[in-house]
Amino acid sequence: MDAIAAPPSESASLPGSPIVVQIDHLRKVYRTGFWMNRRVEPLKGISLAVHQGETFGLLGPNGAGKTTLLKLLLGLVRPSAGRGQVLGAWLGDRASHHRIGYLPENAYFYDYLTGWEFLQFSAGLFGIGGRRQKERITQLLDQVGLAQSAAKKKQLRQYSKGMLQRIGMAQALINNPDLLFLDEPMSGLDPLGRVQIREIIQTLKAEGKTIFFNSHVLSDVEQICDRVAILAQGELLCTGPIDQLLGSSNRYHVTGRGGNLELLGRWIPDLDLQADDWQGHLDQQPQDFLASLQLMGGQLIAMKLARPTLEEFLCNSCKTEASSKAPEPLTPFNLWPSQRGS
Repeated sequence: MDAIAAPPSESASLPGSPIVVQIDHLRKVYRTGFWMNRRVEPLKGISLAVHQGETFGLLGPNGAGKTTLLKLLLGLVRPSAGRGQVLGAWLGDRASHHRIGYLPENAYFYDYLTGWEFLQFSAGLFGIGGRRQKERITQLLDQVGLAQSAAKKKQLRQYSKGMLQRIGMAQALINNPDLLFLDEPMSGLDPLGRVQIREIIQTLKAEGKTIFFNSHVLSDVEQICDRVAILAQGELLCTGPIDQLLGSSNRYHVTGRGGNLELLGRWIPDLDLQADDWQGHLDQQPQDFLASLQLMGGQLIAMKLARPTLEEFLCNSCKTEASSKAPEPLTPFNLWPSQRGS
């Protein structure tokens, strides 16, 4: 079979980089109910492409179809329509699985095994043994922050939620995969754990790995993703680089303290004073403003681009999609005859 042609909007995202995940009008329908006569469609014809070395974020509310899409890409379920390729192999092809790592959202681990034994078991599934296995497990435990604790000798049933997430990340990396699928990798982690997982993802990206993940922690997504896609009600609302989706801006929101209020007002037209603190929007070059602020003895507390956050963009996109599909109000033309007025 021939490879799938990439959509025009996708093929130009990373020029020269091979496409490692590509799907074309992928659709999934389940039948439910006592008589199996109800149809649920979590995915309604999704098309996208992910390039080698890219960190790709899949976003959307609960029930949007994110986990269903991951399962289709991993070959855990079959699509109802459409087609796709992962690492050059068609969906469901087992030959490519040894190059893939996967961390599910609600993973079940053998809770009577210790952390070390669990990673030994995971390594054995990929044919990794002997000295290489020991070195790999030691390296991964250190990478996920469990090497210096007694966790590797504890049974998994004694692990906290955050520790299970870390050992789950270690098993996803045991085979040194080229492509990593992560379903809510930050779930259950404290701030330090989130930073460590984020650093791991950035290290893997520097090594040329491809990371495909979904997450509700949008601040982390903004920091580490090259591109994102937003799903809602089984449909792809948009996809692209974060800067492209949120829009570029030369305007900054600044917060500070002290300084000459008259001079500040020349830089910040909408200057808002709160005791000794102030805030507003800067439409000019920040370098010149910072130099002037230093001369007038002021202090900058924060400066950020005046554009919507990824969280605001996601919420607005989903609200717009929901409102566009709102049912029509009842009128005499779509009421039952018995409900219409005389």
